[in-house]
Amino acid sequence: MIVIVDYDMGNVGSILNMLRKLGAAATVSHDPALLKGADGIILPGVGSFDHGMAGLNERGLSALLAEDIAPSGTPILGICLGMQLLTCASEEGVLPGLALIEGTTRRFQFSPDAGLRVPHMGWACTTPVVGRQSGSLAERLFRGTDPEQRYYFVHAYHVVTTDPADVLATASYGHTFTAAIGRANVIGTQFHPEKSHRYGLHLMRNFVEFCQLRREAVA
Repeated sequence: MIVIVDYDMGNVGSILNMLRKLGAAATVSHDPALLKGADGIILPGVGSFDHGMAGLNERGLSALLAEDIAPSGTPILGICLGMQLLTCASEEGVLPGLALIEGTTRRFQFSPDAGLRVPHMGWACTTPVVGRQSGSLAERLFRGTDPEQRYYFVHAYHVVTTDPADVLATASYGHTFTAAIGRANVIGTQFHPEKSHRYGLHLMRNFVEFCQLRREAVA
């Protein structure tokens, strides 16, 4: 069972529909027992950093995710704001993040003559990063995807990791930015797989398989 975290901050319906289309058992919940017993966790997110962390804190889910579920090896996928919440902090707010991957979330800053709007909205080609510490995880997440893979982004902030090896993929908007992060069993995508049609479907299939392999390994 894959559990989508319910904290009033995400596009959970589309994610749930995509998982069910893939034949994965999935549900939406904030029940700690259900989350602890899950084969995989998806942390969605649309909105502000502090609002998202407050929603997790109020439900007692921040400590559960950071101190119990993540150390257990259960695969976690943060999407958009959910990815940003995996970091230590954000320029958007004052609350600390989950700190599952060291880094900060920063606002896009462009000169007025650059002609670039913030937030960044739309499709962008995304390049997996392989051949270093994060390589095997990037290969697992993006395995079998189209070399010209494109994903749908809606964001004003982007993640800057402390360790470059935690970057799984990059994209470009004014400059190269981090499109996906990961370390061990914790993954984040700045883009929305659930809005990215066949590209997102394939990536989500890879995540489901990651969860299945983890379940079989501990069975």
